[in-house]
Amino acid sequence: MFLIQPAYAQAAAQPSAAGGAFNLILMFAIFGVMWFLMIRPQQKRAKEHRAMIEALKRGDEVLTNGGLMGRIVALGDFAVDIEITKGTVVRMQRPFIAQVLPKGSLKGELSSSVAANDESAAVAAEESSDNNDKPQA
Repeated sequence: MFLIQPAYAQAAAQPSAAGGAFNLILMFAIFGVMWFLMIRPQQKRAKEHRAMIEALKRGDEVLTNGGLMGRIVALGDFAVDIEITKGTVVRMQRPFIAQVLPKGSLKGELSSSVAANDESAAVAAEESSDNNDKPQA
């Protein structure tokens, strides 16, 4: 009828020191894996980015963190001037350069964007002149 037998004579088990050492070793192993899988590659990318920023020179074609593409026209200690279209120069801090594009990546980009702007300006001017010709009620 009684399925549970009382165990009055058994003493409590003593905690083993080997279990604590194993847990400590396991914790250091997990930290080591995290270091090599997450922190180390991030440091490597940061080092490569710093080297790329230091190697910038006038005439390089770059892509910024904001998505602007352009050609470097002037360099300062902390800032660069980037020509994004003909006659449009933007100044930004060096760390915001995401990557250096291969030479010739922007060939036609600057001139095609200028042509597109000229075309849209011509269409807008034509529309405004058409509106001026109509008699107003």
